[in-house]
Amino acid sequence: MTTQDKSQQSNLIWGAILVAGGILLLLSNLNLFGPLTALMWTLLFGGAGIFFLYLFLTAPEQRWWAAIPGCVLLGLGMVTSINELGPRFLAPISGSVFLFSIGVGFMLVYLAQRQNWWAVIPAGVMTTLAVVAGIDNLGLRWVDSGAIFFVGLGVTFLVLGFLPTSSGKELRWAFIPGVVLISMGILIGTPFISVLGYLWPLALIVGGALLIWRQLRERQAE
Repeated sequence: MTTQDKSQQSNLIWGAILVAGGILLLLSNLNLFGPLTALMWTLLFGGAGIFFLYLFLTAPEQRWWAAIPGCVLLGLGMVTSINELGPRFLAPISGSVFLFSIGVGFMLVYLAQRQNWWAVIPAGVMTTLAVVAGIDNLGLRWVDSGAIFFVGLGVTFLVLGFLPTSSGKELRWAFIPGVVLISMGILIGTPFISVLGYLWPLALIVGGALLIWRQLRERQAE
């Protein structure tokens, strides 16, 4: 099959998907599905998600992008199922499920091609937001969601620093924001948050002093 034939086949598939989606949306707005509307949308989102994941799995290196809409659509299907068809006690976690599904999509992008190391950052961010949303929605007042957010972001950058890339180049720069964010999270989650008011000025003073000392040392060496 030539490139042109593949392009024509792809256009036919996408056209059929758009037409089918438009018809289903129109019928749903006319309330023709009645109580089956939630089930219909669950199956529609789930089926579309499986379709994109099939595209991804059959050629992950060429169609790595398909992992993102695949996981997002599956997440929407699960959220619809939880909110409309599932038991009420699962409703608070629906937001976390959706955010986590987005994170999984980006992680698959990295696993498909190691050169897509950038995908690790949104994967970690969305996973962290999923945890934070779960803490807030479940009413876990003994856990500081702000501290969890910063620690989660910090862990994301630390993981990024250890992960291999396609070129073999290490991303050691990621350790710096990783350590800073984790330190922020620890301070926010403890009574020592007020210490930040003293640490930042001291850090600026030390950094400036080091720059002055280095410059003076270079002049003496000349």
